[in-house]
Amino acid sequence: MQYFIESESQLPKAAHWLLQHNQKVFMFYGQMGAGKTTLITHICKQLGVQGHISSPTFAIVNQYLGSKNIIYHFDFYRIKNQQEALDLGYEEYLYSDAYCLVEWPNKIPDLLPQNYLKVEVEILDNYQRKLTVKDVTSKHL
Repeated sequence: MQYFIESESQLPKAAHWLLQHNQKVFMFYGQMGAGKTTLITHICKQLGVQGHISSPTFAIVNQYLGSKNIIYHFDFYRIKNQQEALDLGYEEYLYSDAYCLVEWPNKIPDLLPQNYLKVEVEILDNYQRKLTVKDVTSKHL
């Protein structure tokens, strides 16, 4: 499935569309500057997060409290190996029934769950993005 974003004003609608896929684990792929964190910010707002939402680039994981859920936002860009993700307890977060929004999952290919929503964010130009979404039900697909 694909979704086109023509401007930043369409991000709330895109976030709502992603949340309609009935998944709690999202893996976000895309080059630096594609807008993964900005999109995640809008997803968090849709889930009722109040206050500041930021990239966990240095902390690796941020926790937010939504209106009905806990949300974990991961950014694995700076990890050196998959063991670092395991050391921070990544799998406990992943199987906690909370929302898990993961940037740079390509850094942890052997730690992906069996079920997740794969979201590829592609830059079309300065303002336009294409989201390609796949509901993954087996890590071998």
